Amino acid sequence: MATISKFKLEINNDWCKGCGICVAFCPKNVLSINDGKVFIQNVNNCIGCGQCELRCPDYAIFLGGKNNE
Repeated sequence: MATISKFKLEINNDWCKGCGICVAFCPKNVLSINDGKVFIQNVNNCIGCGQCELRCPDYAIFLGGKNNE
């Protein structure tokens, strides 16, 4: 699990197939593909739009509420 400054973002690398759909839909370039799996590269850029979670066909990404909840 990786935690970002404003929101809680979790990636289940066991479920990720590295398709890159989440990377393509992220408007702030928060995610990238590294060694065939999604990787959080710019943690502070996340705006919590949820496009990564919505578009992931493998349900490998979960965007939770604010980090202090």
